[in-house]
Amino acid sequence: MGSVKVTQVRSPIGRQSDQRATLIGLGLNKIGRSRELEDTPAVRGMIAKVGHLIEVEEVR
Repeated sequence: MGSVKVTQVRSPIGRQSDQRATLIGLGLNKIGRSRELEDTPAVRGMIAKVGHLIEVEEVR
């Protein structure tokens, strides 16, 4: 499998607590912070849940 780079672009302030927890699970907690993660179904589900707060790039 490949990997994806996720970058937080919006704040979780005012969002539901489970969305904040999902960002922390992805390794993000500040705007501008990025992580490169393995592209698995679990990670894709987390990305879908907070897609409005992050940007996603495919990494080869």
